[in-house]
Amino acid sequence: MTYVVTDNCIACKYTDCVEVCPVDCFYEGENMLVIHPDECIDCGVCEPECPADAIRPDTEADMEKWVEFNRKYSEAWPVIVTKKDQLPEAEERDGETGKLEKYFSEAAGEGG
Repeated sequence: MTYVVTDNCIACKYTDCVEVCPVDCFYEGENMLVIHPDECIDCGVCEPECPADAIRPDTEADMEKWVEFNRKYSEAWPVIVTKKDQLPEAEERDGETGKLEKYFSEAAGEGG
């Protein structure tokens, strides 16, 4: 099992999860985070830290696409280990549907 970040993170990018991760497996894009599925040790401490409920176990239904999505971008984006401010529109976008099609950016974040 691994945990993955889903589209609920897009345009919010809360980083509370990165501070509690014991193996530093979060990677930062311009407007979301992902988890490297091969680095995640399945401890689950990140899941309850996410205010947007964007972190899910891969054992839930239809998570295969998110495992591959997280793998792809974790190999392209820099690691993030330090909490940062969420995006300015985070509260407004939290819970919005269709965020992958509307807002997702493939650009890397700063990491750090």
